[in-house]
Amino acid sequence: MLNRSLMLKLWLLVIVLAKALPINSPAYGQIIQTNPQQPESFQERMRQQQEERNQQTQEQFKETWLRLNLQQPQLQQQQIIQQQEFTRQQQELIRQQQFRLQQEETRLQQQDFTQQQQLRVQQQQLRQDQQIRQQQQFRLQQQRQLRQQKDNL
Repeated sequence: MLNRSLMLKLWLLVIVLAKALPINSPAYGQIIQTNPQQPESFQERMRQQQEERNQQTQEQFKETWLRLNLQQPQLQQQQIIQQQEFTRQQQELIRQQQFRLQQEETRLQQQDFTQQQQLRVQQQQLRQDQQIRQQQQFRLQQQRQLRQQKDNL
Protein backbone atom coordinates (compact mmCIF):
# COMPACT_ATOMS: atom_id res chain seq x y z
CA MET A 1 0.00 0.00 0.00
CA LEU A 2 2.91 2.34 0.77
CA ASN A 3 4.28 1.78 -2.75
CA ARG A 4 0.92 2.64 -4.28
CA SER A 5 0.79 5.88 -2.30
CA LEU A 6 4.35 6.74 -3.27
CA MET A 7 3.57 6.04 -6.93
CA LEU A 8 0.52 8.30 -6.73
CA LYS A 9 2.63 11.12 -5.28
CA LEU A 10 5.26 10.70 -7.98
CA TRP A 11 2.64 10.78 -10.74
CA LEU A 12 1.14 13.95 -9.32
CA LEU A 13 4.59 15.49 -9.14
CA VAL A 14 5.24 14.54 -12.77
CA ILE A 15 1.90 16.00 -13.86
CA VAL A 16 2.49 19.27 -12.00
CA LEU A 17 6.04 19.54 -13.29
CA ALA A 18 4.90 18.75 -16.82
CA LYS A 19 2.51 21.68 -16.60
CA ALA A 20 5.01 24.00 -14.93
CA LEU A 21 8.19 23.26 -16.90
CA PRO A 22 7.13 24.18 -20.42
CA ILE A 23 5.77 27.44 -19.11
CA ASN A 24 8.97 28.23 -17.23
CA SER A 25 11.37 27.11 -19.98
CA PRO A 26 13.66 29.76 -21.52
CA ALA A 27 12.45 28.91 -25.01
CA TYR A 28 8.90 29.84 -24.06
CA GLY A 29 10.04 33.14 -22.60
CA GLN A 30 12.06 33.90 -25.71
CA ILE A 31 9.10 33.35 -27.94
CA ILE A 32 7.13 35.92 -26.00
CA GLN A 33 9.98 38.39 -25.81
CA THR A 34 11.24 38.07 -29.38
CA ASN A 35 7.87 38.57 -31.00
CA PRO A 36 8.24 42.08 -32.42
CA GLN A 37 4.59 42.38 -33.34
CA GLN A 38 3.52 42.60 -29.72
CA PRO A 39 3.85 45.87 -27.87
CA GLU A 40 5.91 45.79 -24.67
CA SER A 41 2.89 46.35 -22.45
CA PHE A 42 1.30 43.22 -23.88
CA GLN A 43 4.55 41.30 -23.38
CA GLU A 44 4.70 42.59 -19.81
CA ARG A 45 1.11 41.51 -19.16
CA MET A 46 1.86 38.07 -20.61
CA ARG A 47 4.95 37.79 -18.42
CA GLN A 48 2.97 38.81 -15.33
CA GLN A 49 0.18 36.38 -16.17
CA GLN A 50 2.77 33.68 -16.69
CA GLU A 51 4.35 34.43 -13.32
CA GLU A 52 0.93 34.33 -11.67
CA ARG A 53 0.21 30.99 -13.31
CA ASN A 54 3.60 29.72 -12.18
CA GLN A 55 2.87 30.81 -8.64
CA GLN A 56 -0.59 29.24 -8.75
CA THR A 57 0.88 26.01 -10.12
CA GLN A 58 3.54 25.99 -7.41
CA GLU A 59 0.92 26.68 -4.75
CA GLN A 60 -1.28 23.92 -6.12
CA PHE A 61 1.70 21.60 -6.13
CA LYS A 62 2.50 22.52 -2.51
CA GLU A 63 -1.14 22.06 -1.50
CA THR A 64 -1.31 18.71 -3.23
CA TRP A 65 1.96 17.60 -1.68
CA LEU A 66 0.85 18.72 1.79
CA ARG A 67 -2.57 17.15 1.38
CA LEU A 68 -1.02 13.84 0.34
CA ASN A 69 1.50 13.91 3.17
CA LEU A 70 -1.15 14.88 5.69
CA GLN A 71 -3.61 12.33 4.38
CA GLN A 72 -1.08 9.50 4.42
CA PRO A 73 -1.34 8.93 8.21
CA GLN A 74 -5.11 9.25 7.95
CA LEU A 75 -5.18 6.69 5.15
CA GLN A 76 -2.96 4.37 7.14
CA GLN A 77 -5.22 4.79 10.17
CA GLN A 78 -8.25 4.13 7.98
CA GLN A 79 -6.60 0.99 6.60
CA ILE A 80 -5.81 -0.18 10.13
CA ILE A 81 -9.43 0.41 11.14
CA GLN A 82 -10.68 -1.45 8.06
CA GLN A 83 -8.31 -4.34 8.78
CA GLN A 84 -9.49 -4.45 12.39
CA GLU A 85 -13.12 -4.45 11.25
CA PHE A 86 -12.39 -7.23 8.76
CA THR A 87 -10.65 -9.24 11.49
CA ARG A 88 -13.56 -8.63 13.87
CA GLN A 89 -16.03 -9.82 11.22
CA GLN A 90 -13.95 -12.92 10.56
CA GLN A 91 -13.83 -13.70 14.28
CA GLU A 92 -17.58 -13.19 14.52
CA LEU A 93 -18.15 -15.59 11.61
CA ILE A 94 -15.87 -18.16 13.23
CA ARG A 95 -17.72 -17.75 16.53
CA GLN A 96 -21.07 -18.21 14.77
CA GLN A 97 -19.82 -21.31 12.97
CA GLN A 98 -18.55 -22.77 16.24
CA PHE A 99 -21.90 -22.01 17.84
CA ARG A 100 -23.75 -23.75 14.98
CA LEU A 101 -21.46 -26.75 15.28
CA GLN A 102 -22.11 -26.93 19.01
CA GLN A 103 -25.84 -26.70 18.38
CA GLU A 104 -25.65 -29.47 15.80
CA GLU A 105 -23.59 -31.64 18.16
CA THR A 106 -26.10 -31.03 20.95
CA ARG A 107 -28.98 -31.87 18.61
CA LEU A 108 -27.27 -35.11 17.57
CA GLN A 109 -26.60 -36.02 21.20
CA GLN A 110 -30.24 -35.36 22.06
CA GLN A 111 -31.36 -37.42 19.10
CA ASP A 112 -29.07 -40.27 20.16
CA PHE A 113 -30.33 -40.04 23.73
CA THR A 114 -33.94 -40.09 22.53
CA GLN A 115 -33.28 -43.15 20.38
CA GLN A 116 -31.63 -44.91 23.31
CA GLN A 117 -34.58 -44.04 25.52
CA GLN A 118 -37.00 -45.37 22.92
CA LEU A 119 -34.97 -48.56 22.66
CA ARG A 120 -35.03 -48.97 26.44
CA VAL A 121 -38.78 -48.42 26.50
CA GLN A 122 -39.24 -50.99 23.72
CA GLN A 123 -37.04 -53.50 25.54
CA GLN A 124 -38.95 -52.91 28.75
CA GLN A 125 -42.23 -53.33 26.91
CA LEU A 126 -40.95 -56.57 25.39
CA ARG A 127 -39.96 -57.87 28.83
CA GLN A 128 -43.34 -56.92 30.23
CA ASP A 129 -45.09 -58.60 27.31
CA GLN A 130 -42.96 -61.68 27.82
CA GLN A 131 -43.76 -61.73 31.53
CA ILE A 132 -47.45 -61.35 30.79
CA ARG A 133 -47.30 -64.26 28.34
CA GLN A 134 -45.43 -66.36 30.84
CA GLN A 135 -48.00 -65.53 33.48
CA GLN A 136 -50.82 -66.34 31.08
CA GLN A 137 -49.17 -69.62 30.16
CA PHE A 138 -48.66 -70.40 33.81
CA ARG A 139 -52.34 -69.68 34.55
CA LEU A 140 -53.43 -71.73 31.60
CA GLN A 141 -51.30 -74.58 32.80
CA GLN A 142 -52.74 -74.21 36.29
CA GLN A 143 -56.25 -74.23 34.90
CA ARG A 144 -55.47 -77.38 32.92
CA GLN A 145 -54.07 -79.03 35.96
CA LEU A 146 -57.14 -78.05 37.95
CA ARG A 147 -59.43 -79.44 35.28
CA GLN A 148 -57.47 -82.58 35.16
CA GLN A 149 -57.70 -82.92 38.89
CA LYS A 150 -61.42 -82.29 38.72
CA ASP A 151 -61.79 -84.77 35.99
CA ASN A 152 -59.81 -87.25 37.98
CA LEU A 153 -62.08 -86.90 40.94
